[in-house]
Amino acid sequence: MTEVDPKLLEILVCPLTKTPLTYDRENQELISKKAGLAFPIRSGVPILLVEKARKLGS
Repeated sequence: MTEVDPKLLEILVCPLTKTPLTYDRENQELISKKAGLAFPIRSGVPILLVEKARKLGS
């Protein structure tokens, strides 16, 4: 499992709501609670595209 740089996590925000993201290490996703979306992390690179995000609860 690839780790995401903690400094990067400090500056990343949801592309939709511009709110902070929460790192879900187990699922390798960045969570936007406000938008209800989970953005995938692939090979250590966050994919912050709304069309690639998973809706939370699904």
